[in-house]
Amino acid sequence: MTEKTEIMNRAASAATVETMSSNGTAELTDTTDTRKQLQIFLLIAYGVTLVMGLLTWYGSTISADLSAFPNAQMFYPAAGVMLAYLITCRKDSLLPKCFYICFLCVTVLMLLCAAGAVAMPGQMMDLNGQSISLWSMLSQYVMIGGTILCWIALLISGRKRRAAYGLRWQNWKTSLFCILVFLGLYFGRAVLAYLADGQSDVVLAIVQDPATWIYLLVTPLNFVIAFAAFFGEEYGWRYYLQPIMQKRFGLRGGVLLLGVAWGVWHIFLDFFFYTTPDRGLIMTISQIITCVTLGIFFAWAYMKTDNIWVPVILHFLNNNLSVVVANTYSADILQNQQVTWGMIPAALLLNGILFGLFLFAKEFRKN
Repeated sequence: MTEKTEIMNRAASAATVETMSSNGTAELTDTTDTRKQLQIFLLIAYGVTLVMGLLTWYGSTISADLSAFPNAQMFYPAAGVMLAYLITCRKDSLLPKCFYICFLCVTVLMLLCAAGAVAMPGQMMDLNGQSISLWSMLSQYVMIGGTILCWIALLISGRKRRAAYGLRWQNWKTSLFCILVFLGLYFGRAVLAYLADGQSDVVLAIVQDPATWIYLLVTPLNFVIAFAAFFGEEYGWRYYLQPIMQKRFGLRGGVLLLGVAWGVWHIFLDFFFYTTPDRGLIMTISQIITCVTLGIFFAWAYMKTDNIWVPVILHFLNNNLSVVVANTYSADILQNQQVTWGMIPAALLLNGILFGLFLFAKEFRKN
């Protein structure tokens, strides 16, 4: 028996989440523990989001700084998975407890920063001549410091534990290929959008701007100090929930439904942070389109590589490169966006063609 097979079998047996099929792949089984795990995951991923969403709504009524809420919310899905495994698989020697506990602690601190912004609004500080919310600054420190600690905890967990719970980097060539394909489609979408609006000069301005290339050069470093938030979503959606949805609704149907569930999960941010309440419905529909189409590509990349770090990197690139394609290097680019119904057809067409067509890739045609 190989080391990899032994790790997979032990993790599956301890977690009672998977059984090994005749071809050596993992298959989900409907057991008491798997149902309990799913309940815990949903309680954290959606229950905590609901409670914090109500705080987001209240914070918008008192003009509180809500910038800590989106980053905190990104931690909840993975936190739900980790808490579920810590409760149901606590006797498994391969459980990466150190990493899980570290991540959960960072999640709690991020949640407290977000709640503090509403409980004690108006706490402002001067930073390099600019006024910034105390809670926003604290959340950034927590995320950076927590990310570094999570890296350390992940490394000391050991190779076997990382492999047993889907935390190991693997399939280098295929993983790099998926990342490069995404970058090509991402920038291609931006170019097509600008050309369709007759703004080819903006594309040229972005390419000629030194800030563009400086930002791209430091992007890998930004990932190192901020990966935890993006891991927080992808470990929950792609690693944990996607196989469950695909088992119950099919390879394609499961991914499509997951995209809708992922999009709706943003609803409070759509109404009270990303835009104003009067445009919240437009933003929600736009969010669902984005999550469904990007979710297809992320699912394809994950199925092709069996490497959770690929969708984590893709999610990071999707969020952080938005300042490049928008040609606006501002931390407030995502807040109070001006969206209209007229933007929906273009978003559906571009995202549907560039990312949605991957639903017909061979990875989705397997049994």
